[in-house]
Amino acid sequence: MVEAKIFAGPRVRRIRNGLGITQTAMAEGLGISPSYLNLIERNQRPITVQLILKLAAVYKVDVEALQGESGSAAGELREVFSDPLLAGEIPAGEELVDVSEAAPNVVQGMVKLYRAYKEQAARLSDLAGFMAQAGHETAMSTAKLPMDEVREKLAARTNYFAAIDEAAEQFHARLDAGEDLATAIRSWLKTEHGVVVRTLPIHAMPNLRRRYDRHSMRLFLSERLYPHDQLREIAQEACQIALRDEIATTLDGLDLSSAEARRICRFELARYAALALMMPYGAFLAAAQRARYDVGVLCARFRVSFEQAANRLCTLQRPGAATIPFFFLEIDIAGNRIRRAGALGYPQARFGGACPKLGIHAAFSAPGQILAECAEMPDGTQYLLVSRTLEGPIAGFEERVRRTALLLGCDAAHAEQVVYGDGVMRETGRRLAIGTACRLCERPGCLARAEPPVTRPLGLDEMVAGLSVFDFQ
Repeated sequence: MVEAKIFAGPRVRRIRNGLGITQTAMAEGLGISPSYLNLIERNQRPITVQLILKLAAVYKVDVEALQGESGSAAGELREVFSDPLLAGEIPAGEELVDVSEAAPNVVQGMVKLYRAYKEQAARLSDLAGFMAQAGHETAMSTAKLPMDEVREKLAARTNYFAAIDEAAEQFHARLDAGEDLATAIRSWLKTEHGVVVRTLPIHAMPNLRRRYDRHSMRLFLSERLYPHDQLREIAQEACQIALRDEIATTLDGLDLSSAEARRICRFELARYAALALMMPYGAFLAAAQRARYDVGVLCARFRVSFEQAANRLCTLQRPGAATIPFFFLEIDIAGNRIRRAGALGYPQARFGGACPKLGIHAAFSAPGQILAECAEMPDGTQYLLVSRTLEGPIAGFEERVRRTALLLGCDAAHAEQVVYGDGVMRETGRRLAIGTACRLCERPGCLARAEPPVTRPLGLDEMVAGLSVFDFQ
């Protein structure tokens, strides 16, 4: 039997664009000529098995991501992306052709979802008109909120910003802080820019974490903040000054659609820069590897919080000095997703993170305790997961404490390198069977099921009742 040729040009190009490298740089890393890589990306040459293995070894590419069937549904896909909601998402029609050829079944699924969306939008429009006639004005919009746009943009890309990270490492070296980074940054702000840092009592700043007074050149911090949170605030302020150009250049490269989205993203990049300054790449990577990624040890060594150290672990993807591709998810006690990110992008399609059986939900019943577990997806993929609660700002008397929970995870293939994998991976009977989300999970008899799966009809039977409240056929 002749082995089917694999034409995966659009997928290779997306991988390269996601890494932010040129054809010449990728060709050099793979040991091929730029012209040959160009032919592969244009689907004029098939990708060989040897090249697939080289991609997996050099750039940590999932081999299955390069498999696909050819087909054409560009016309229908063009209809979808002509909608004003998606205006500007696809810059050229050529990319639509690439997608339709690389994943025809996915295209058909997108077309079905789009038509269902249009039907629901029409019904909502009729309902809005009916309510307006009754004197109830509604403001309905299908546009993406700026915050959602920024979150989706950052969650979908590699969580490493080279220009910011390298500049922050150089800035840390210039500060020559020793073991007292906070004092060094305060001194730099005052000496170089005349900015004085002051901590104010709760009654003076009841609703603010930080306030910068441009007239008096003073940076005020709330005493509600723990020392590591105060350090992040002053580090963020310093980075907005010292790394202004690097942050601006990185922001321009993210192609956001509105001024508000850019403002929000600038703040997120400044927070990233602050963590890069508090935990310089080289020193943090070496410490993480020596400690086998024990977040508690890293907290003590760099005088940071659990959240800050875990967040930093998800950014260690510098070319030539990359490490385990961790990802994280933060939720509140109601299950609202606050943040999610991953070293190579958050694995939304493969992992999801909405399963109610995850330890991140159980963590709220054991504040401060680290819960480690091995979770298994329906397709057999396994993840090493670590969950722990996070404490918000110090609450006053009669104030409710703000508490969230963070999940730090990685593929189980890396478990031997991580201290949390000791024991957990050896106990095969403790595998936690989860799904991406209840509406997409077909595990039968799940006690934690909160919604019926959209892929199966409900199996209601007056004579038989299953363990789940949403039995399905």
